[in-house]
Amino acid sequence: MTRKKSLPVVGLLVVFFWLAPSTIFPQVAPKKITYEQAYLNKEPFLLKPMTTGFWLDDESYLLRERDEKGKMMRLLKVSVKTGEKTLFLDYSSLQKGLPEGVMAVAAADMSPDYSRFIYQHQNDLFLYLPKTQVFRRLTATPEEEKNPRLSPDSRYLAYTRANNLYAFDLDSGLEYQITADGSDSIYNGWASWVYYEEILGRGSQYAAFWWSPDSRKIAFLRFDDSPVPVFPIFRSTGVHGELEKERYPKSGDPNPKVKLGIVALPENKIVWADFDENADHYVAWPFWLPASDRLTVQWMNRGQDRIKIFSVDPKTGGKEEILDEKQAAWVEFFEDLYFFKDGSGFLLRSDVDGWRHLYYYDLKGKLKARLTEGPWQVASIGLVDEKNKWVYFNANKEKSTETGLYRVRFDGQGLERLTKDPASHFCQVSPGGSCFLDMSTSVDYPSKQDLYRSDGTWIRSVDNSESPTLKEYALGKKELFTVPTEDGYALPAYWILPPDFDQSKKYPVIFTIYGGPGAPTVSNSYPPLSSLYLAQEGIIVLSVDHRGSGHFGKKGVALMHRSLGKWEMNDLIQAVKWLRQKPFVDAARIGITGGSYGGYTTCLALTYGADYFTHGVASSSVTDWKLYDSVYTERYMDTPAENKEGYEFGSVMTHAKKLKGVILLEHGDMDDNVHMQNTLQFIDALMDQDKVFEYMVFPNQRHGFGGKKRENASRRSVDFWFKHLLGR
Repeated sequence: MTRKKSLPVVGLLVVFFWLAPSTIFPQVAPKKITYEQAYLNKEPFLLKPMTTGFWLDDESYLLRERDEKGKMMRLLKVSVKTGEKTLFLDYSSLQKGLPEGVMAVAAADMSPDYSRFIYQHQNDLFLYLPKTQVFRRLTATPEEEKNPRLSPDSRYLAYTRANNLYAFDLDSGLEYQITADGSDSIYNGWASWVYYEEILGRGSQYAAFWWSPDSRKIAFLRFDDSPVPVFPIFRSTGVHGELEKERYPKSGDPNPKVKLGIVALPENKIVWADFDENADHYVAWPFWLPASDRLTVQWMNRGQDRIKIFSVDPKTGGKEEILDEKQAAWVEFFEDLYFFKDGSGFLLRSDVDGWRHLYYYDLKGKLKARLTEGPWQVASIGLVDEKNKWVYFNANKEKSTETGLYRVRFDGQGLERLTKDPASHFCQVSPGGSCFLDMSTSVDYPSKQDLYRSDGTWIRSVDNSESPTLKEYALGKKELFTVPTEDGYALPAYWILPPDFDQSKKYPVIFTIYGGPGAPTVSNSYPPLSSLYLAQEGIIVLSVDHRGSGHFGKKGVALMHRSLGKWEMNDLIQAVKWLRQKPFVDAARIGITGGSYGGYTTCLALTYGADYFTHGVASSSVTDWKLYDSVYTERYMDTPAENKEGYEFGSVMTHAKKLKGVILLEHGDMDDNVHMQNTLQFIDALMDQDKVFEYMVFPNQRHGFGGKKRENASRRSVDFWFKHLLGR
């Protein structure tokens, strides 16, 4: 633009407004986030519920439409090509055909075409056909049916009842009882607690059975928990209370016995896979081959440093080894094996070389091609497009703090990044590989979802979570950076500085932490409102990931082998030393907070790291690894008998005498994951050392507090920080 030598009167007025706007129009002060907005999700909302999409087929996706309170209203079908929306499923109309007390959105399972719905009602199972509004009872028993799962063709239904496995033919109305020995310690198709928590995952909801693609066979795991010690959990309600007994193997304890069964319908005859159920090992993660003529299952030794994949014949139970992997530290189960429909082999994600990458094997276990390599990690497989020979996957190739969608050819050629902007992306690829839905977030913007073609070309916005009122608030900015260590690691970190940050002032700091192996907290994503609230009140909110958090691959994580607690403290203490060099950081007010493993890290920071951390809030904390479960603990620490020194150093009780700051300990008295025994033994050690601490128990709460108890925990935590870090 060419600059003129003189300005007309209007131009002078514009300049005047620019120089002194407050003398013409009074400025409105930016709003401040309230506690209720940040912690209780109260109005006015700063972030709104998103209408998120998920794939129906390659030409269309579905949108979950909710009302202002977040209640599900209907599903809309959206054309990829035109963006036209049509009604696919109206939950209010669906509700009309259901009896009173049954919620339309609470179906336990449904067919892919939404023509059959399975409901759990009054401890029994019901089939609902929305087209004819038929609501038909399937079971009528005193015991509850659990985890109903439709077969791929939606003809059969499988479920467990009283720890036995059943199948139901929806066309004939015939129920098949597959097992009959279920008891308080024998579980068929229902996971033992330690398998549910540490191997199959919480998403399984304890289900331990898997339909074959042809809908005629079921693979299931049978657990014998009789060798597993019983841990008592006491419910304090009522006059006399109630004792709950949990089969829970702690590190070094006997594990459940396990074996794999296969049953074909309608013959209903069980074939057991050729494994010694009395052996001290782990058997899990069956995967059916596309033709349903074989399945694979994974075996791992008790020491968890060796894993094998076996191919199993469902007719005889005979097995054949097809892969054997061993690592110096530990191995992990392969949870997302993909078997090619053409029978050419399978796709595997493994971290055997120190970084998790993709490998293409034939069915005999011979490597056909390595698809990815380098100092970065493949986070998940999005889609295997056999027709066009592409594998789509999510990875952190550019930066360890970001994820994006990539694709590569079956021979490892043509690696291509599809998401272009720096952010944390979570992508769903369409069934045919023509498009993908991208949920993304960064330090600069909250979650949003967009639709792209498979080559990365943007098509349209689906929705975003940013409320129009967000811009009216003065918010601290989340900034990503690294913290150097004395031995050369650049630790990923972020902080949120107060909106009115002044380098001449002294600010307290709160570390928000988890700290477990391969479990990072630092990412290019929008900060939670609770962190923005604390920053607004004058606290620097900080997170630093140590060398074993996953940013440095399995090589970094493996440093934690047999030494939990060591590198977490080493790196966090170095972060505090780095902070102390900042003129605006008050070294007398360095707080830290976390739950579960984060509670463990917090307790260690206030004891072992007492010269650096001054305040802490620790929730549901592990305090001694001898008190936690066998699978998780032994993966990293081996058994107490094998690693006495590691367990002794890693115990918070070992360092209790060093406590000199202020710590608040919280625990639910019915926590069945990290038993309250952990916190109580820590309290006992602190009392023996004549230490002062704060403690809060949450009655009848498990590992996570909910409802009013959660609100109470949040308020108590905020009050703690205000009192000790802000003096108010």
